[in-house]
Amino acid sequence: MALTATHKISIVTAVYNGEKTLENLIQSIITQDDTNYEFILIDGNSSDGTKELILKYQDYISYWSSEPDRGIYDAWNKGITKATGDWIMFLGCDDILLPGALKAYHDFIAQSENVSAVDLISSRLEMMDLDGNVIRVAGWPWAWPKYLREVTIAHPGALHSAGFFKKYGLYDIKYKIVGDFELIIRAREKLQALFMNKITVRMSEGGASDSVKAILEHYKAATTTGGYSKNKGMINALIVISKLKIKRIARSLGLNLYLKR
Repeated sequence: MALTATHKISIVTAVYNGEKTLENLIQSIITQDDTNYEFILIDGNSSDGTKELILKYQDYISYWSSEPDRGIYDAWNKGITKATGDWIMFLGCDDILLPGALKAYHDFIAQSENVSAVDLISSRLEMMDLDGNVIRVAGWPWAWPKYLREVTIAHPGALHSAGFFKKYGLYDIKYKIVGDFELIIRAREKLQALFMNKITVRMSEGGASDSVKAILEHYKAATTTGGYSKNKGMINALIVISKLKIKRIARSLGLNLYLKR
């Protein structure tokens, strides 16, 4: 694909045994009407048909590798080191990049002032249930220190400046679920963020990020990297765990209940 030199976006995806969803993601990327991007795919040595899918679409992939890794953040770090774009976007292998998303970002960047000083540009996403129904829309502007207790920005589909990683480092692979949260809060109040009020990504609800383990990891990151009070952090964690349990009960009854943190 032809690439121009202005504000190229590097799309990084980590995958492991993702043959059921990966092709949909790839199709959603290569059919974008904006070609100023590169696609980097890091496979954790899948044992299903993932590598065959990668080979099928390798002409559309700027860089790919397939080898054992130490989790998603290790894979993302590998992707970052291969990225040549001005902005880096992370998408899961079961995410969908909505039509026009890249053009919307490029238009937004072109219209924004002093964009060279910006660390992060986030947008909105649609959350889907297992049947493919839209449950809710998530993604709000960056707000510090509110972000320590309530994850306001939508990480999938957000743009991180290449300079952000040079300034604050790569993902800490000791975190298995909330490494994206931990990296962003390293900047604390210094983070320069913009918000594009458009839906750019569709993702499925659930998984490891929707669990008690994720909440406890969040507590650890917030109170260590973020400097959040341990007492306030624990109270917040207990509240979020209670809401998670209520949501699961509601889902079992067929109710679409979302309790914002």
